[in-house]
This record gives sequence, structure tokens and C-alpha cells, in this order.
Amino acid sequence: MNRKFEFNDIDGILIYNEGEPIVDLNFFYFTRLLDSGLYEGSYYILTKDREIIITSELEELSAKKSGIETLIFKNQNEKEEILKNVLRDKKNIGISFSNISLKAFNYLKSKFPNIEFLDVTDRLNEMRMVKDDYEIDLIKEAAKIASDVAEDIVDYIKEGIKEKELAAELTYLLMKNGAQENAFTPIIAFGENSAEPHYFSGDRRLKKGDFVLIDFGARYRKYNSDITRTYIFGKANEKQRLMYEIVYNAQKIGIENIKEGISGKDVDLEVRKYIDSTEFKGRFIHSLGHGLGLAVHDHAALSPSSNLILKKNMVLTVEPGLYVKDFGGVRIEDDVVVKQDGCEILSYANKELTEI
Repeated sequence: MNRKFEFNDIDGILIYNEGEPIVDLNFFYFTRLLDSGLYEGSYYILTKDREIIITSELEELSAKKSGIETLIFKNQNEKEEILKNVLRDKKNIGISFSNISLKAFNYLKSKFPNIEFLDVTDRLNEMRMVKDDYEIDLIKEAAKIASDVAEDIVDYIKEGIKEKELAAELTYLLMKNGAQENAFTPIIAFGENSAEPHYFSGDRRLKKGDFVLIDFGARYRKYNSDITRTYIFGKANEKQRLMYEIVYNAQKIGIENIKEGISGKDVDLEVRKYIDSTEFKGRFIHSLGHGLGLAVHDHAALSPSSNLILKKNMVLTVEPGLYVKDFGGVRIEDDVVVKQDGCEILSYANKELTEI
């Protein structure tokens, strides 16, 4: 897919995908090379009259499927020559300062001393906030996979199973249902461990009366979903029921307030006001949601510090939670697409209180 050049103040943009651990997702955003290839050490360059991928012969077959002009190098010398030819006569080039190492940046400056390299990180991030129909379809599929797995994983929740054993079953189900991989390391938290929002699954075994908090996502063709469901293993006690009811209602309030033109801060505030009106005031300790796309945390969205004005076709998570130390936590999370007068919920797994 050819991208329109939208930068009137520069001669072009250059995206350098250095490779693990410095992967620039903008490379995949522009090229839509989503199905194969690592593209380590590859460039994407967009100017007013040209769109180019510069990559090694390792990626030649997959890169040419993009339909974008593709220039192949076999060694570092060839790579430098191609780059010099493409950037000849350019005076200023935009790059993402947040996604390039100092070593790679210094290399560009040494090879092209007459070019001014300008930071376009914020503008690239802004472009990626609003998804097109193609991206939304991929996220919908990722959300479908995660929703189906959230339903299926209930059958694997058995007394005595370890958190990390359930995480392994979850990963298997995701791959079986069509995911490329986990969107992120799944959080499986039993009992008191569910009070830690960013918990790492461990050896804790499941026992009757435990919360079972499962936070995970599917990556499908590099686009992500991110959902959370909380179950009760056995019979819920009064406090567990109350916590669940409050989080359930809080999420409903959040979803009902999302629409084009509203501030993310205001949506978060409405949910926080409701939670703080209950006996669990101050127990909602993170933001209400974040942007979702090629990155799981694609951008800030719904939080007390967010000045983001929601736009149509932004994809967000809505994930209120309550956390009580030494007792447990409840979080319910869904993925939504912002619409003009509301939002579309992409994840559909059951979220009524479920006792297993």
C-alpha cells in the first residue's frame, strides 16, 4: 500500500528498523509487511515522489510482496551506496528519535553531514493513533481470537493447577485459534496475587475461593488485542461479589462515555468518581485504558493526565480494576473502537460474574 507524503516541511522521512531489541514498529506500519520477515537493519524511506524499502537479500522475497520499490543489498558497502543514492540532494529528513539507537543516529550523521535530521516521533505517533479500516479488521480478528480463548480457558481452570501452567495452556489456545503469538506475556494471578496489576505468573497453585485474573492478548499479523477477565474459583464471598459488581459497573460507565470529541481524561474521571464513591475509594490505581495497535500500549488514552481528544477509529482498552492487598483484585478489560456517537466493543467474551 502506498502511503501519501504528509510532511510539507521536510524532504522525506526515514525509518530504520535496527532489529531486536530496537524494533521500530513504524517500519511495519508504513510497509504493511506483517506476515514474514524480521527486516533487521532495513530502511523505509518516503519522499514526495518515492517510496522505498532498503533491505538485505534475506528479506527479498517477502519485501517485494509489499508492492513498494525494493532495493536489495548483499553487504554493508552495497547498503551504504544505495542509501547515498536515495538521499542524494536531500536537505532535511525526518526520523523517529525515540526508535533509533545513538549508534545508528551517529552513523547517519557521519555519512550524511549535509542533511539535517529532524525528530518526527510525535507526528508518526499521531498518524498511528487513528486506524484505517484495514488495521481495524486486523485488531478485530485479534480480539476475536482472545475472546474465544477467554471462553475456552475456563475448562482448564482446575484445583491445584499452577499459574504458569494455566499460562502455558492459554498460549497454546491462542496459537491454536490463529494467533501469531502472545501480544505480551500473559498475566495469570490467583488469589492474593491478583491484587498486583503487573504480576508475573508463578508457582502459586489454585485453591477454592481464589480470584482467577487472566490478562492477555492475541497478536494477529502484528496487530494486538488486550483483554482481562476475572473469575472466582468456587463460591464467591460477599466482598468478592461487591468488588466484581463495582468493576463491572465502572467499565460500563467508561464504555458509555467514549465517543469522538471527548477528552480521555474526562472518561477516566467519570469512572474514578464512581469507584471513589464506594467503599473501595483509592483502590483503582492505574489509568482506565490505553491505545492499541501494532504496540500493545500504542499511546496514552484514558487517564487522569491524558489531554488526548478521542477521534473516530482510535482503538482503546477500557480496563477499570480494584486491588486490595492480601485479598485480591478484579479487572475487566475490553477493546473498543471510537465512533462518532459512542464506541464499538471488539472483545465479546462473557464478563458476567462467573464462579467455576
